[in-house]
Amino acid sequence: MLDLRKVAGQMSALSEQVQGESLRQKLRLERANQLLQMAIEHQSHYENLQIQWGKNFVFNCAQPCAPLAENDLSFIYDEPHQVIAADGSQIAPSRHEAVYCYLVNVGRVWITYGTGQRPLLDSVPEVYYQPEDLYRGRQWGITTEEWMKWQRNINEIQVLGELAGMCDRALPTLALVDGSLVYWELENLPTPARHEILQPILAVWEQLRSLGIPLIGYISSPRATETTNFLRLLCCAYDTPNCTNHCGDRLTENLPCGQVYPLRDSTLWQSRLQVGEFSPLWRSTADISAEYGQEQEIYFSYVNLGSEVARVDMPAWTACDQTLRELAYSIILAQVQKGYGYPVALAESHNQAVVTNADRHRFFSILQSYLQRAGVSAPNLTNKETRKRRSIA
Repeated sequence: MLDLRKVAGQMSALSEQVQGESLRQKLRLERANQLLQMAIEHQSHYENLQIQWGKNFVFNCAQPCAPLAENDLSFIYDEPHQVIAADGSQIAPSRHEAVYCYLVNVGRVWITYGTGQRPLLDSVPEVYYQPEDLYRGRQWGITTEEWMKWQRNINEIQVLGELAGMCDRALPTLALVDGSLVYWELENLPTPARHEILQPILAVWEQLRSLGIPLIGYISSPRATETTNFLRLLCCAYDTPNCTNHCGDRLTENLPCGQVYPLRDSTLWQSRLQVGEFSPLWRSTADISAEYGQEQEIYFSYVNLGSEVARVDMPAWTACDQTLRELAYSIILAQVQKGYGYPVALAESHNQAVVTNADRHRFFSILQSYLQRAGVSAPNLTNKETRKRRSIA
């Protein structure tokens, strides 16, 4: 049990730390806006530096794809349209249960506006118990729990593809997923594992492209620093930016470019965007994005929604098609308005997907009852799991 009296004794030091960091953040923001103004005046010069020396950076530095002085003002979409969305959850495997298996549950949502059609709100659960499902990632040093999370990502996008095939092709459509389309964690996996995970995901993206359905990855409260990292170019003390050769193992706060680090992109764009405005378009230079292929490379922008600044990721075929991009922007604003600050389709897909602790217990109880009906002598719960379920705490 948490002793809140002991926790309260640590709050004074914590609040002082937060206060100090708030002052430092204010100075970083002021400096970032100064640097952004310089970048606006000499954008082509710094773009060329980023292209020429980007591979020598030890940080991810996005590439601007539009004039930095120009924000996009969008409007709430009010014509008939439809939105499809998917989000996932899971029941992780446990060696303390009767059977070692896991479940992925994907909430799917298809909402049509302006036609009177009833929305589709349900979930698609799938149980994984075959050895090839449980231990597929072991050949690359990936645990079952980690592989389960990637399986969830695959299932989410495949459910989105199924919804796309069911949609009314005559209506403008937006496909939404929760989270970034840049799968950063894949960079740490072996090449064969990355290919096996990306192949089914990119296949659905290609399906959406062929259907003319823009795809958006929506990130609430983003923590990325890809655009503020671009401003670090302007602080570099060297004519030829090369982090490894010039700065080596120096701590970030001691670097010339540390003036704006670790200022988040969302903090910078909060100070520069009016409500309903989208930042200029940027292209992610994350290593993993290059493996998507040119048509699927990830672009992104930030949008001021009033309550927060969110990031929207999109593949090249959505970002570089002005009609699709503007449609996506305007439907995003409509979704946020209907969802009181968060896209309603994503909120509903999450609600359909969520698996509670009670669901987990019922899942394993049902599994054990089916084993008994089949005459299978399944091992009992471990003493640890039995004791946890009967705990008085």
